[in-house]
Amino acid sequence: MATDHSDRAVAALARERVDHRFKGLPPDAEGLTVGELAAERRSLFTGGFTTPVLALSAEALEHNLVAMERYSAAHGLAFAPHGKTSLAPQLFERQLAHGAWGITAAVPTQVRIYRAFGIQRIFLANEVVDAAALRWLAAELDADADFRFIAYVDSVRGVELMDAALREAGARRPVDVVVELGGGEGARTGIRTEAECATVADAVAATGTLRLVGVAGYEGEVPKPDGERVRAWLRRLTALAADFDAAGRFEGVDEVVVSAGGSAWFDAVADVFAELPTLSRPVLKLLRSGAYVSHDDGHYRHLTPFNRVPEEGELHPAFRLWAQVVSRPEPGQAFLNAGKRDAAYDLDMPEPQLIRSARDATTRPATGLAITALSDQHAWVTVADGTDLEVGDWVGLGLSHPCTSFDKWQLIPVAEADGTVTDYIRTFF
Repeated sequence: MATDHSDRAVAALARERVDHRFKGLPPDAEGLTVGELAAERRSLFTGGFTTPVLALSAEALEHNLVAMERYSAAHGLAFAPHGKTSLAPQLFERQLAHGAWGITAAVPTQVRIYRAFGIQRIFLANEVVDAAALRWLAAELDADADFRFIAYVDSVRGVELMDAALREAGARRPVDVVVELGGGEGARTGIRTEAECATVADAVAATGTLRLVGVAGYEGEVPKPDGERVRAWLRRLTALAADFDAAGRFEGVDEVVVSAGGSAWFDAVADVFAELPTLSRPVLKLLRSGAYVSHDDGHYRHLTPFNRVPEEGELHPAFRLWAQVVSRPEPGQAFLNAGKRDAAYDLDMPEPQLIRSARDATTRPATGLAITALSDQHAWVTVADGTDLEVGDWVGLGLSHPCTSFDKWQLIPVAEADGTVTDYIRTFF
């Protein structure tokens, strides 16, 4: 749900000045606004950009936005993509324009960023027990009757802390909450048993500051996940919603929220949510996948559900990190000028994909190259015998794990297939 305020706030990003804060950007662009630089449509390769520089594919971004919009609509799912992946309001705006119900957050700091950019529907996939954050939230809800906010609860103690902070803040609107069902013994957060879920729901009902509107969880935390285990847990979640509804726990709400869905099992979420029996009121079936917006060349390339259901769509990797060969100290060894400060490395090493010759600007596959380690500002590259690679060559790297790729860059060029930079994405990590 976009608003005039969000449109204005996002548009204002184009008026920010380009300077030393933003790595990889052309030094001769200093003092231009971001909008002025974008209007110049510089080449990523010949327009003065310095290495390392991370770029997003304009074509892949648009493809992925359309793909998940179509998938969600085809399965009757509302979509609140997880914004912690990019923390980029320009991408939030595009996600909302492509049918997203709202944006998911992980912590209250992210909620504040979202509100600064006018996001009207926010799902916080965590329990909030920070009194200062709850005071701010109460004021935000009281000031804007159209602001829809939903958060997890996963303990009686958490409910008590939320209630106390909201009462102290003089909150006039109750905070909508969903009971979080955990993925199982040894999983991350969430209540372990249905009986405990009912106890937490009772605690919510005893307050005047919280309102139970549904159930939720994250199937990616099911221990040793596979299709059978994940679907079994999802059926527990939908059964919990039905049981709560039958017990009259959703009296006074307009719709019941049932939410799950990361980027590895959204096909299972779609299948099981389709089996949800009719409840006493409409159900908002809310999917929360986030990594899809950029996808990747590693972890999610292997895990995406579209590998299992290719007839329903596909996602394209949008990231490419360009680094330069700065040393060839031995025949089988090279070093690039990008490292842990520039590339995600928590799941997989970056993947060399292309070499752009410093001699003649031709591009060829990066066959024979492999990254074995990262230092802070260097990539260790093994070079197979016979591979043509010189100091000065640019190497294009595919990245694994979108969440830890976005967070290393404050301003990311968006480049078309021929290298023309058409926009810049501002992040707020």
